[in-house]
Amino acid sequence: MARAATTSDVFNAIAEPQRREILALLRAGERPVTELAQELGMTQPRASKHLRVLREVGLVRDRKAGKQRLYGLDARGLRPVHDWAGGFERFWNESFDRLDSYVQDLKQTRQEE
Repeated sequence: MARAATTSDVFNAIAEPQRREILALLRAGERPVTELAQELGMTQPRASKHLRVLREVGLVRDRKAGKQRLYGLDARGLRPVHDWAGGFERFWNESFDRLDSYVQDLKQTRQEE
């Protein structure tokens, strides 16, 4: 089975840890590539490459501000990830319900002792 191109699939794009770090930094607001590169300890060309991939899958938008280009998060692009992960919500809710029931049973047993 052929692997989807990184630039067309949000899952592949966020599989790279430094791209996830960039998205996390952009949650706080727009930043120029120089700040992102410095914060992450990488070269500007490398940061630009990651930003290009994130922009192509719709996770990052950019705009010119004077001589700078500012990059910002477009969280709407994470919708496919949210939809996929949300399918596991029932699993986790059931697990937490069983854990809660177990803890309540332990408390009651200790009170009766």
